[in-house]
Amino acid sequence: MNEVLEVLRNLRGVVEVFPLGADTRKQLKDIERGVKATLDIEVRNTGLDECLGREDVVGIIKDKTFRPPPEPTVLLMGDNGVVLGEEILTGQREKFEGKSDLLFLSDDFVVYTNRKGAKHEYFLMPPISFPEIEKIRGVKNVVSCSPTALGDVLVRTSHDLEDNPRLASVLIGFDVEGKKKDR
Repeated sequence: MNEVLEVLRNLRGVVEVFPLGADTRKQLKDIERGVKATLDIEVRNTGLDECLGREDVVGIIKDKTFRPPPEPTVLLMGDNGVVLGEEILTGQREKFEGKSDLLFLSDDFVVYTNRKGAKHEYFLMPPISFPEIEKIRGVKNVVSCSPTALGDVLVRTSHDLEDNPRLASVLIGFDVEGKKKDR
């Protein structure tokens, strides 16, 4: 755990680093279960579910200088498994510009106009890799996630941190080889 905390503290853009306690983990599960997006669209934070299922979970508070995620953190999904829209990662906007089969909902999110779901749509927040921790010897099953806005507030308040809109939280869950699960 100490090596993980040290690696995270030394990443550019990381403002705070802390282990996430069992109480906060339970409260996060409860909060995230009932989150809805605009127009009452369901939000499924499977990244959070996987992250909280790991032996250890560490939270970081990051600023805008932190590196972009390695994969999209939000997808619009059809209940038939079709990706209907996705977040555009930093530096990849040009891949999407000029295409007639998509619509920009914002500077960093597109919807594919030629794709259809079956009956309903939902936002998916998938598990995201965290390469810096995956490199640590003895650490396995690494996954990261972003909590929703309500989860972010919980993470901050449970660690006596201010609710600063210029900062965001990321959770990193992992298992340690040879460590017994105690949950």
